Amino acid sequence: MLRKIHLLAALLATLTIAVFFTATLLVELFGSHAAIAGVKHLIVYPGLFILVPALAATGGTGFALSKTRQGRLVKAKMKRMPFIAANGLLVLLPAAILLNMWASQGAFDSRFYLVQAVELLAGATNLLLMGLNMRDGLKLTGRLRLNKAASGAQ
Repeated sequence: MLRKIHLLAALLATLTIAVFFTATLLVELFGSHAAIAGVKHLIVYPGLFILVPALAATGGTGFALSKTRQGRLVKAKMKRMPFIAANGLLVLLPAAILLNMWASQGAFDSRFYLVQAVELLAGATNLLLMGLNMRDGLKLTGRLRLNKAASGAQ
């Protein structure tokens, strides 16, 4: 049961970040300032109220599951988690709140776009790290087996 909760929470968190990232890119490229402000608002509310519990559940269940497992893949996942958490708490969360505040005020200036760029870079980094954790988790459960012939190793 714990594994299913972990899997569902991880999927929800990853998909939520992917939606935030994609919506931000699309609205920045094709949307008006009003549309950008709307997306920024949705990311904060209800977005963060979906993402934060999903990340907490992923981390908590992952920590609990790691007590019964050992090995290279578990260690790799555990090494990534502090960076994912710090990136989320110290960069992504404040950036989302600031960008929402500035967008609602119509303040689309250089600081807005600088923070937006940092947020996109941090989001892409977290998506990559979370994807690596998912890959390693699937390997741990045996749901992902790489075919050595297909990967070029012989």
